[in-house]
Amino acid sequence: MARMNMIQAINSAMDVCLALDPKVVIFGQDVGFFGGVFRATDKLQERHGLTRVFDAPIAEGGIIATAVGMGAYGMRPVVEIQFADYIYPGTDQLISEAARMRYRTAGEWWSPLTVRTPYGGGIFGGQTHSQSPEGIFTHVAGLKTIIPSNPYDAKGLLIAAIEDDDPVLFFEPKRLYNGPFDGHHDRPVTAWAKHAAGEVPEGHYTVPLGKAATVRSGQAVTVLAYGTMVHVALAAAEESGIDAEVIDLRTLMPLDLDTIVASVNRTGCCVIVHEATLTCGFGAELAALVQQHCFYALEAPVERVAGWDTPYPHAFEWDYFPGPARVGAALRRAVER
Repeated sequence: MARMNMIQAINSAMDVCLALDPKVVIFGQDVGFFGGVFRATDKLQERHGLTRVFDAPIAEGGIIATAVGMGAYGMRPVVEIQFADYIYPGTDQLISEAARMRYRTAGEWWSPLTVRTPYGGGIFGGQTHSQSPEGIFTHVAGLKTIIPSNPYDAKGLLIAAIEDDDPVLFFEPKRLYNGPFDGHHDRPVTAWAKHAAGEVPEGHYTVPLGKAATVRSGQAVTVLAYGTMVHVALAAAEESGIDAEVIDLRTLMPLDLDTIVASVNRTGCCVIVHEATLTCGFGAELAALVQQHCFYALEAPVERVAGWDTPYPHAFEWDYFPGPARVGAALRRAVER
């Protein structure tokens, strides 16, 4: 089995899909000859040709609109938006067109398109290269939202997304591209080559959408996280000495509610962690669901650890970024009430 970082795993997923299905095409800004700003599409144009992997103008609305049309005609487009911060010009096409296509045509047409985009902070990208807009899309019926936390899941989830008949938002935590990040920015980064989840099959496989993974078992408190925050939560549990169960959601929509409810009903406490701003973030929906389904099991209020309700600050990156200290404090509040 090969050892891959997350970029290589994502590249492998697209390579596999291009080889297996002639309807798959990949396009976006600089994804062709250049291979993408993070090199996620490196050498794919060379292997599969100019008509399968090609560059697009700097027009996110046009890129996604073109993908919607391609999907309606039976193709499976995979588009790259260079940073999630740039996706907003394409939200009308995603929300008003792609998400509604199957419903408005009574199932006659659909939109089997995948939008890949790097998201999140931890790279000193400032306010225009660090945003986490996933909550916008989880609000929209008809869209699926995926956020992997490791190379193995990234490849399996991306293949599943490309093969899915509905539009999928595939958010890639760019702070995890080269290795797991536990929130300690002053420590050396561990490469994925030294991590178990860096072992990635070279061929075709899928990770099912809508199925969370329990990455740490525990009895005292349940932690719900996704993307980079999975690794921060694991670090916080170890450093605090609290017997926390950490659940990697992997897909926000569809959501694996059964795994969440079973865990919280057992532990009686819940902490939710994400990078996005607190107000109306996806954690608010998670908290409401936990309250609704686990009310009689809860022994303390649900805790949320998130970004501030401000633009992403460059100078105060590590105060804004939910690190192990902030998560550990929430764990202690949850279990000590």
